[in-house]
Amino acid sequence: MAKTAEFIFEGDRNGVLLIHGLTGTPTEMRLVGKGLNRAGFTVVGMQLAGHCGTEDDLLATTWEDWYASVEAAAEELRGRVDHLFVAGLSMGAVLALRLAARRPEWVDGVGVFGATFRYDGWSIPWTGKFSFLLPWFKRFGIGRKRSFIEQPPYGIRDERLRAQVSSAMFAGDSAAAGLPGNPWHALAEMYALAKDVRRSLAQVTAPCLIAHAVEDDVASVSNAQMVEAGVSGPVEMLLLGDSYHMITIDRERRTLIDRSADFFQRIVNGARPTRVAA
Repeated sequence: MAKTAEFIFEGDRNGVLLIHGLTGTPTEMRLVGKGLNRAGFTVVGMQLAGHCGTEDDLLATTWEDWYASVEAAAEELRGRVDHLFVAGLSMGAVLALRLAARRPEWVDGVGVFGATFRYDGWSIPWTGKFSFLLPWFKRFGIGRKRSFIEQPPYGIRDERLRAQVSSAMFAGDSAAAGLPGNPWHALAEMYALAKDVRRSLAQVTAPCLIAHAVEDDVASVSNAQMVEAGVSGPVEMLLLGDSYHMITIDRERRTLIDRSADFFQRIVNGARPTRVAA
């Protein structure tokens, strides 16, 4: 049974919806949420459908279910704020982009953190090159009980933090640290989501802050460059040189928080960002 790990930090009438990644948990967005709340924003860290429970809980859901939970959370928050921003990590960034593409009238700006359309980072094993086959495996019922187990460095450059997170993850507390592996069929759903969002990137007209680790171990910088080239709205790029994939908790999280708060506040103030690089 999934635990509830969602959080709400009340602030002003400018809201930020934070979306965690595949097999992840709102906890991975909590530090960013606290930082944005200190800057004045009302922040909601939502929990995706099927997450923070068992593998079976996750496998009972589809990417459409994950997105539906995003849209429901956004609709609830937008009823309480004057400006709505959405930011996500990894697959959460892909879901944030889908919301901006499908509901442009809702979204005033997007934080695209470590966007993952392809698992092509330096720590992904050679077997990951065959992940494009996973949708076919799911279609024919192959490998329902199979998972890719997370490998060091688990997206975290900071060694002390890495030890804490990996210990919680393998202790079975999925609400605190997520699942220790990515089920094949859940990955198949993620790839179907990525394919859908790639096709609709041009429909994203809201300003985007695209933040990505230069040495991302899970998803290479080419994922960020795809978003930069594909969206129609203005873009700012923030490339982080001392972090791995989990940029919301790793060594440069304060830089990410400060840049995100500044980016969103400029939009609130009416200064629409221009298309620039970091």
